[in-house]
Formats: sequence, C-alpha cells, structure tokens
Amino acid sequence: MVGFINRARNTDMNASLSFRQYYSEKLDLFEAYLKQSFPTLPKEVKILEDSMRYSLFAGGKRLRPVLILTTAECGGLDPQIALPYACAVEYIHTYSLIHDDLPCMDDDDLRRGKPTNHIQFGEAIALLAGDALLTHSFRLISSASSTSVSETNRLKIISILAEKSGIYGMVSGQVADIDNTETDNPSAKLNFIHRHKTGALITSCIQIGAILADFDPGEVDLLTEFGQEIGKCFQIQDDILDEIGDEEALGKTPGTDQRNETLTYPKIYGLEESKKLADLSYQKAIASLDDISKDVDRLRQLAGFVLKRDH
Repeated sequence: MVGFINRARNTDMNASLSFRQYYSEKLDLFEAYLKQSFPTLPKEVKILEDSMRYSLFAGGKRLRPVLILTTAECGGLDPQIALPYACAVEYIHTYSLIHDDLPCMDDDDLRRGKPTNHIQFGEAIALLAGDALLTHSFRLISSASSTSVSETNRLKIISILAEKSGIYGMVSGQVADIDNTETDNPSAKLNFIHRHKTGALITSCIQIGAILADFDPGEVDLLTEFGQEIGKCFQIQDDILDEIGDEEALGKTPGTDQRNETLTYPKIYGLEESKKLADLSYQKAIASLDDISKDVDRLRQLAGFVLKRDH
C-alpha cells in the first residue's frame, strides 16, 4: 500500500511538473509574439507607447492568452495560429487593469509589483493608453492572416470579444461593481458583477480557442460552461486572496476590497464557505469536459491551476 501511495504521489508530481513545463512553453511562445507584434508609434507620442509597454509587459500570469492557446491546441490547431487572438485578449485585459486602477475607480497604486500606470505616467496618459490597447486589439484580430481561420469564424470571434469586453460583459460588470446603491439581494448582485466583470472575458478565451479549432457546436457549449465556471472560480479566489494574500506574491496591495467596501464572496459567505464555492466551481468546470471527444486534459490542469493559485 505504501508503495502504491508513493507511486501515486510521484505520478501527481510528474503531472504537475509536466503542466508547469507546458505552461512555461506557452508563455514563452506568447511573450515572443507579443513583443514582436507590438506597434512602434511616432516620436511625437512616445509617451503613449511607453505607457502601453509599461503595463503590457509588466508580467502577470497571462492566463487568458494561455487559455486560448490551450483550447485551440486541444482542438488540434497549431497554437501559432491563435497567437494574434491571444494577444488581442491580453491587450483588452491590460487596458481593463489600467482603467481599474485609476483614482476614479479602485484607486490602486501598485500592480504586478510596480507603481500603477497613472502613478507612473499621470491619469490622462493612463486613460489614453487603456483606450489605445482596447482599440488596437481589434486591429490585431482583423489583420490576422491565416488560411486555417475562415472569415466567418473571425467575424464570430470579433463579435464574441466585443460582447464579452463591452456593455454585455466586462463594462457592465465594472459599472455594477462601483455602484453603491443598496440592494436587497447582494448575492445576486455579486454573481452579476463577477459573471460580467471577470467571467465574461475568461469565457471568451475558451470560446475563441474553440472556434479557431472548429470544435463542434455542442462541444463549444460545453467549453463555454467550463469557461463560466473557471471564471467564477478565478474571481472567488481573487476575493479570497485580497483578504489573506501576501503583497509580494500578489504584486498589489491586499485589502483593497475592504477599503472600498466592495461586494465580495468572503464579505457575503465568509472565507471558509467561499473556499468551498471556489472548489464547487472547479468541480463543475472539469465535469463539463467529460463529454468532449478530444483530449482536454490540459484544460483540466488549467482549472486546477486557477483553483490553487496564490497570486
């Protein structure tokens, strides 16, 4: 029995090491393309280019682009083909962080271990850098050329990204988040906020990867469920880490939610119940993959990464 347990532990450890190596390889692939594809702006607006670079290349987990690359690869597509789409989503995510940190929003002074963009460049340039990243993301997609992606699928992707990052997704979630109007159903409001503010963009990554790889429509639906659940899991973990996380590991100042009196899972459910809810979303996420015919083990591993992350 001891031998069996040790073998099982070794298998888990090897799988974990394999996944870390896989994630690292996808990061290297993504970072190289991100740098190579970044635009050079006229010298008259060098400060805008510097501001965009400052936040875009500040590091981070790059979870969203890795989700696109992994989903596409699980569907049999060369991840190189998905790179412009992965970059576009990271542009949008970075824009949202710049704007989220502004004094009129969460008023944070630290992001990814560095002063936030508006601290470094001023509020006006930070605002415009976010605008520039958002709009350029759609140029990245619309100018991507590959015979492996049909124009129909590219239009679907543009529509999904506009929906999930705009008024039907992230923007509405942010508005609901800063709206301090009293509610008689805080749980419903919290679910609305996180389904839109965080979950929508994460879900779009899974959908984009699935469309690029031409998954069957039924499987796209299952992958959408997966994206929704890991998006929820991610946000619950984010709320938990804001209360108990370490500043050095997080790369930002914890306790922001409490200071801003933000509606969070721990505030409504407490820390222990929030941890159970995160695990429940993880379980639902991986269960949604059971009826997919292709090998989606890497997505299962990514779901585990989301659940267990400490920053």
